Order: sequence, then C-alpha cells, then structure tokens
Amino acid sequence: MGLPAGSRRRTAGLRREEVAQLAGVSTTYYTFLEQGRDVRPSRQVVAALAGALRLSSAERAHLFQLAGITLAADDQAQAETVAPVVGAMVGRLDPFPAYLKGRRWDVLAANRAARALFADWPARAPGDRNKVWWMFTDPAARKVYVDWEQEASDMLARFRAAAARRLDDPDFTDLIERLHQASPEVRDWWPRYEVQPVGGGTKHLHHPALGDVAFQHAVLQVADHPEQMLVYFTTADVPESKLADLAAEMS
Repeated sequence: MGLPAGSRRRTAGLRREEVAQLAGVSTTYYTFLEQGRDVRPSRQVVAALAGALRLSSAERAHLFQLAGITLAADDQAQAETVAPVVGAMVGRLDPFPAYLKGRRWDVLAANRAARALFADWPARAPGDRNKVWWMFTDPAARKVYVDWEQEASDMLARFRAAAARRLDDPDFTDLIERLHQASPEVRDWWPRYEVQPVGGGTKHLHHPALGDVAFQHAVLQVADHPEQMLVYFTTADVPESKLADLAAEMS
C-alpha cells in the first residue's frame, strides 16, 4: 500500500488512521464514517476512499450507492465488453432469436435469428447499433412490430427508467439528444415522464417469410455485468425448422 513499515499487527488489514491517510482525510472524519455518524461525504471523499481501499468496479459502484451519490461520468462511461461465454451462448440459442443489450440498450451481440427478425446489427454503423435508436429511426422497425406505436411507447418508458439511473452518463445524454432531434414521437412522448420496468411477455412481430407471429420473450440479467440483459424469444406458432431456415439466410 506504500505505507512505511511499522509494528506487528494483531489483526490483518489497514489501521483506521492508515485508511484516512491513504484517502487524504482526517482520522476523526474517517472514524465518523465508520461509526455511521450523520456526516455527508463528498463525491471526492468517496472516490478517495474507493481508491484507498482498492475496490473493484462493482464494489466502487456499491460504495457510491451507499453514500447516495450518482457515479460520475468518468466512472460510468466505460466501453462495454461481452464475456466470451455469454457471446457464445447467444449464438448457440439459434434458431430462436436472442440478443444481448448493454446499459444504454446498445446491441452488443445477436444471433442469426435475431438479426433476421429485427436488424443486421453488425452491418450497421457502430453508433446505430442501439435498440431504441433503431425503433424510432428505422422505418423497418414499424414493419417488424405489429403494434409499433404501443411497443415504441413502452420501450421509451423502459429506457427512461434506465436513463434515470445514469443522469451523469454522457452516452445516455448524447443518445437522448439524438433521439429528440430524429423522432417526433420521442419529442411528444418524453415529456410524459412515463416509466416501466424491464420484463418478459409477448411480442407480436412480423416477418415477410413468417407472417405475424406471437413470440414469448424473457429478459435475463448477466450476473458479472448487471446492466447487460440477454433477451430471448421463443414461439409455438412457427416450426423450429422454419426459424432455422430464416436464420440460415444470415450466415
């Protein structure tokens, strides 16, 4: 930890005054924090304590949450990565559509069936590989969703709830501004302040080769990256072989 050698310790770990020294705060103030006194640490103090204690990203986020402080933009706006095992699982769910969305609802991975049903995400520009952006700016989305207006309104309400947890994230701010510029529906609906939780259910989707199909879908959280969600679709209305033929077109 870069501290000078001292006397033998009775217990493992840093002493209270050492944590305070590493964080650049007084021992008295740090003691009050440990004791749960009614003190309000600043963002800088919480960040300093997280650094002094060498917290992981998850532990750091939890510390900020306990302090009632929103993570700063530089803590939040980090490139998202997909664990190889999660990416492989998305692919192996073919021929049933599945995709992985990130904290801002960027599509981080999608199998062939999902690309055939919704959009060929890897072929899109990096900034356009986003489910909300696609929903409101791509005319194809209005053909995929049988009841586009209701589905789009619900999606925007769920996205607003996600954005509320990322008030200082510049990636969210940028996307929201772009959506307002590009979509009259977003401009009309955003001021309603409607929010909805993320969850499963039934989606009525259309594909030229399948017609109108009722898909049941589930949303699963990735434990190692809690803001990444695996969305999986299944249906009893279409034979699996027909879905496989559809997925094969994206090979």
